[in-house]
Amino acid sequence: METYTLNNGKKIPKFGLGTFRVEAGESAYDTVKLALKIGYRHIDTAIMYGNESDIGRAIRDSGIPREEIFVTSKLAKHYDGDIVLIKDALDKSLKTLNIGYIDLMLIHWPDHDHHINDLIWKIFESYYQEGLFKSIGVSNFQIHHLENLLKKAKVRPVMNQVECHPLLSQVPLQKYLTDNDILMTSYGPLARGEVFTGKTHEVLEEIAKQYGATVAQVIVQWGLARGIVMIPKSVHEERLIENFKGQELVLAPEDIEKINQLNRGRRLYSDPDNNINFL
Repeated sequence: METYTLNNGKKIPKFGLGTFRVEAGESAYDTVKLALKIGYRHIDTAIMYGNESDIGRAIRDSGIPREEIFVTSKLAKHYDGDIVLIKDALDKSLKTLNIGYIDLMLIHWPDHDHHINDLIWKIFESYYQEGLFKSIGVSNFQIHHLENLLKKAKVRPVMNQVECHPLLSQVPLQKYLTDNDILMTSYGPLARGEVFTGKTHEVLEEIAKQYGATVAQVIVQWGLARGIVMIPKSVHEERLIENFKGQELVLAPEDIEKINQLNRGRRLYSDPDNNINFL
């Protein structure tokens, strides 16, 4: 499993499994157990997904040494800046996963009040210093959110996980992140299936045929070629294998640019509490 190096020196697998809307219980357990058997070594979850317990159980039962598996989770609720409630949520996440530590913990969405983002980040830094979180970062942060956070942060975020797919290429945001030594993770790389419709699909299918690959594999490699962590989601064995094999492709620069040109600024995800698109 190839890795990127985070700005704190830690390694993160370039490719992983997203578990958004993977149903808690045996579905999440079986999916993660199977993914690990296939060769996945990066599992992405979140407190709000409700499946941390099953993911932790699958990791423990896999027989794979803990240090070989990278786990990302996220804090969604901000509890109006109540320090006790925020720490309780983080402690519960650690206990629910029950895998000793979390490799990367993210603020799931920025708060409208940047002072609350600063407060949460300070708490994250304390867990990082204790070794409970090996790395810390953010999700769904725009440039102005990051600019505010970086003014007070003692520990620089290692990651910004954002919606990124051929219809929302995030090229300007990624440039800002690169300039500030922050990596980017793409969630929703298949754009909720919209990459399989219309002109977008025609372009992607044409590229895929050139390589004897699938559209999903092309999108995986498009992200990897840009230095983005890719975490497509599936609960089906054939799709898990298909996505995993997308790492093997090598796309020509002109094909990467063709995919970049599909960008329409198409936002498909939002904060479920406030229904606000952050990207």
